[in-house]
Amino acid sequence: MSFPADRPRRLRQSPAMRRLVRETHVQPSQLVLPMFIAEGISEPRPIESMPGVVQHTRDTARKAYAEAAALGLGGVMLFGVPEHKDAQGSGALDPDGILNVALADARAEVGDDLPIMSDLCLDEFTDHGHCGVLDAQGRVDNDATLEIYAQMGVVQAESGAHVVGPSGMMDGQVGVVRAALDDSGHDDTVILAYAAKYSSAFYGPFREAVASSLTGDRKAYQQDPANARDAIREVLLDIEEGADIVMVKPALSYLDVIADVRATVNVPVAAYNISGEMAMVEAAAANGWIDRERTIDEIITSIRRAGADIVLTYWAAELAARLDRQS
Repeated sequence: MSFPADRPRRLRQSPAMRRLVRETHVQPSQLVLPMFIAEGISEPRPIESMPGVVQHTRDTARKAYAEAAALGLGGVMLFGVPEHKDAQGSGALDPDGILNVALADARAEVGDDLPIMSDLCLDEFTDHGHCGVLDAQGRVDNDATLEIYAQMGVVQAESGAHVVGPSGMMDGQVGVVRAALDDSGHDDTVILAYAAKYSSAFYGPFREAVASSLTGDRKAYQQDPANARDAIREVLLDIEEGADIVMVKPALSYLDVIADVRATVNVPVAAYNISGEMAMVEAAAANGWIDRERTIDEIITSIRRAGADIVLTYWAAELAARLDRQS
């Protein structure tokens, strides 16, 4: 009887051996926790479609910032949920608006020990729910929106953000934000560009999380899920305009795009493990159909394996705590 010369199973025979040859690792410092801070609530408000995730009060958010720093997370990404909205999204520019005061709270709580990141977009603040202001025909006005984004970047930096995340998929958004930051003396503020953000069905639970007012869809400015080369074009434009980090969103249905971006650029690549991806796992686990922790581990590892240096995930704190117990 002849035997195989190569026996790959030798390297899988025990947990210790598998650890020795493991190619992809997940560390707390690679994970960023998205958080929602709501105006006008006295206690955390659960988000039904995202089990375990809440809209925070300012006080409970402060505790979460401290916990994230203690866990050694890579950062927190903050989203504001205002009580009042208007067509211009004016709450986004108000230094006393919920997102900007949350940024100030976070910076006061953790200083420079934890990167504080801020979503830079109008969708949470507009009564029509779009990521920009509308023209007379009801279309998103790209260039008028850029003027507001530039102001938002400065306000967020002044409020305490280490990192701003332009996420509206407006053409030229990174360039105008970079110029505004530099002109206002915030040349050390990092831009994490939502460079390849797709028009996805997986955003559904997020709409609940931010109490979205959206009618219609965002297909005219977010990317077509059928296109991959288009993502590379967007990423390269953002880097040319001054992006320090580029992001692919969503993650799971776009692992090929993450890999293509990682192979193309020499800046850090982030990926957002979004609300719908999380909700599917939680629902299946609640029905006893899958092993929840193993599934979470496999998903985050797959995003890292595809090439993401940074993963935004609602499981960040839970996963970091579990990694700490295993070490």
